[in-house]
Amino acid sequence: MISRRRVVPPLLRQLGGDRLGLGQAAKSAVSEELAPRTRTADKVVQSICPYCAVGCGQKVYVKDEKVVQIEGDPDSPISRGRLCPKGAASEALVNSPMRETKVKYRPPGAADWEELSLERATDMIAERIIRTRRETWEEETDEGQPLKRTLGIHFLGGATLDGEENYLIKKFFSAAGALSIENQARI
Repeated sequence: MISRRRVVPPLLRQLGGDRLGLGQAAKSAVSEELAPRTRTADKVVQSICPYCAVGCGQKVYVKDEKVVQIEGDPDSPISRGRLCPKGAASEALVNSPMRETKVKYRPPGAADWEELSLERATDMIAERIIRTRRETWEEETDEGQPLKRTLGIHFLGGATLDGEENYLIKKFFSAAGALSIENQARI
């Protein structure tokens, strides 16, 4: 059976009471059958956009343990439901087939990357921090004034870190004696 909507052209539907074409006259047979992806979600998880230091709130819609939609969170006091184009497209970031999911390492002088376990990569980073701190440690000046610092370790954090993560990073690298600790959000 063919519906009346498929037979009557949009212009005539407009003349039939929807003169501005903002209601029934604008609907097509295809759009009438559409349903929002968020309607079928199993759960909604509150999150924060990973792109910059603003910290816009996001609602992440999950179905069958897969992200199906990400929208701005209207309850967020920061963004009040709005997202920039990058934040609005973050679902593509999560579900991209090109997304790296393994730790990659390129040894010095090598042309190719190799996969490492997260534990091995963490051990390598820790060993290098400890070695660099030991090799570049400055206990005191030539005049005997205490320095207790290293100029061999510098840290530049990314804006996707939240306040708590930045606080802990600052505390850790300060305790290690580093002086140059910065975050991309301030640059």
